[in-house]
Amino acid sequence: MSGFFGSISKHDTVLDIFYGTDYNSHLGTKRAGMAFYNNKNGFQRSIHSLENSYFRSKFEDDLNDFSGNLGIGVISDTDPQPILFNSHLGRFAIASVSRIINIGELEKYFLEQKRHFTENFEGNVNPTEVVANLICEEEDFLSGIENVFEKVQGSCSMLILTPDRIIAARDKLGRTPIILGKKDGAFAFASETSSFPNTGFEIEHYVGPGEIIEATADGYKTIRPAGEKMQICAFLWVYYGYPPSYYEGINVDECRYRCGAALAKKDSVEVDFVCGIPDSGIGHAVGYGNEKGIPYKRAYAKYTPTWPRSFMPQNQEMRNLVAKMKLIPNKALINGKKMVFCDDSIVRGTQLRDNTVDLRDAGAEEVHMRIACPPLTFSCDYLNFSQSRSTIELASRTAINQLEGEEKCIEEYANPATDRYKAMVKQIAKNLGLDSLIFQDLGDLIDAIGLPKEKLCTHCWDGSSYF
Repeated sequence: MSGFFGSISKHDTVLDIFYGTDYNSHLGTKRAGMAFYNNKNGFQRSIHSLENSYFRSKFEDDLNDFSGNLGIGVISDTDPQPILFNSHLGRFAIASVSRIINIGELEKYFLEQKRHFTENFEGNVNPTEVVANLICEEEDFLSGIENVFEKVQGSCSMLILTPDRIIAARDKLGRTPIILGKKDGAFAFASETSSFPNTGFEIEHYVGPGEIIEATADGYKTIRPAGEKMQICAFLWVYYGYPPSYYEGINVDECRYRCGAALAKKDSVEVDFVCGIPDSGIGHAVGYGNEKGIPYKRAYAKYTPTWPRSFMPQNQEMRNLVAKMKLIPNKALINGKKMVFCDDSIVRGTQLRDNTVDLRDAGAEEVHMRIACPPLTFSCDYLNFSQSRSTIELASRTAINQLEGEEKCIEEYANPATDRYKAMVKQIAKNLGLDSLIFQDLGDLIDAIGLPKEKLCTHCWDGSSYF
């Protein structure tokens, strides 16, 4: 998805940005970058690939070369950034968390005006450079960002670094979060509030959808008020978010506990224990076990010293291998036992199918799966989640094709009140070798989050939402 961190201070802020950006590492796996400004050297920037290493190890050697009282950093699941721009608005650096559905149309729009692009991303134009070009069509940053909101289809949140301030702009419908933090003599903007406690910041303000804030070391002001409509991605609480983080004032792990409890209340299966698939499944499993009154056990241990995230490698075969190798089953806990496993979601189901085989090999008597969200039935059009996956690869669509011979009646299969939905879930369970499978009801998920349905993007489950 990508995440960023920016800070402006009365003192040198390089370490704050280094560590603050690192606390967003779970949001991206491809590239990372930092940019700073000081009066002596001007803008300084560094970008590194994260595909074979981690943020801290890649950027530690750069720290001695950086200095400044303001800067931004980004963990990117897409393009190399931040980018540096020189324009009639002056020099600035920009980082974005975005997915631009109509990027091809915007590229053509600029090329027809005899404009050019210098930054590349996998053979295409860099989305963040497209955003910067849209900003520079106008006479000031406020009008330029509003131009982005008007012309980009998809989502776009951004941080802009100028020689004297940071401008933060949250996506016009708030699909991705920005939170303003404060400590003595400094302000920070972050995608994750979990980047605040150990860097000394406290939550000051949740930036609203479409809100634009300008900050200096002396204070901040809203230069565009938040809009009333919001479509924040509900998957932030289910999967993306780090457990201690808050979005819209709602803690991630507390939400996951409520998700697990909601699943348990509707489940009559009798088992020996519950386990969460690391990492995001753990909170859901704790909530399930507490509600059910059954023990939580680590039937799987995650080996973290050398194995990175399961979808880091771009090759799908290697991703599957990494997903398998990093989880080690504990036969002493598994052999002869009946167990419930909780996980955040099922996308393709490849990893879960391998998990089930491992559990059977370790002597599991029964394996039941409980998923914290409804079946993923529609591809994401607004963020980078499942961007590289065609709809047909989704476990739900595979089951529908097996049942129907083609993709049809999708809306009916997405409705848990129908017989088709029940048949689909049964088919997914069969494909994955499970004794039983239950998905979360969308209504229960919405209740667990605690925001009105109209404030949440639930498109990947029910096909709703809008630009």
